[in-house]
Amino acid sequence: MHVVITGANRGVGLALCETYAGRGTRVTGTSRDGSTGHRLDVADPASHRALAARLDGQAVDLLVCNAGVFLDKGQSLDGGYPPEMWAESFAVNVTGVFLGVQALLPNLRMAESARIAIISSQMGSDTRAPGGSYIYRASKAAALNLGRNLAADLKAMGVAVGIYHPGWVRTDMGGSSAEITMDAAARGLAARFDALSLGTTGEFLTWDGRVHPY
Repeated sequence: MHVVITGANRGVGLALCETYAGRGTRVTGTSRDGSTGHRLDVADPASHRALAARLDGQAVDLLVCNAGVFLDKGQSLDGGYPPEMWAESFAVNVTGVFLGVQALLPNLRMAESARIAIISSQMGSDTRAPGGSYIYRASKAAALNLGRNLAADLKAMGVAVGIYHPGWVRTDMGGSSAEITMDAAARGLAARFDALSLGTTGEFLTWDGRVHPY
């Protein structure tokens, strides 16, 4: 089995790498700075093409689109949320997911039962909208929508797609007061990825297996 995980140099991505490595699974972990051994700037189309070239001819059983940014913490509605912040956030959190899937689609097609896991967030849910963090919420809602539509299109190709809320995790992004550890999130997510199939494609689940409202 070959797993590709984006944003694998820290947080949940790193914990997922460690979880799969502990199983003896082959893991290709990417990071923008290349510290994981595989450089990928998800906002850069050329970087995706370079990764695809390095993995040419290699089946990818599971692609985990984990890389993301939360740039608008603490922004004020009165004068905050600059356009540049919107552009950068969507380039990473939405376009970066699409480019990753597009670039590695030939590799996914080579696998017997390929799966794509998109890390969204409950903050992208339309039914959970307490205000604030407009850019992050909008980008994660777009990632959820993207995943649902990819699930529809890729089912005929034998590729299952799941979208997941990783939990409120104690990371640099989640903060020290968050509810769960990175290891707990990674173990829960890995179990969800294991269960993903063409029969459940398009699902939006929490890290611990609960169906999340859209």
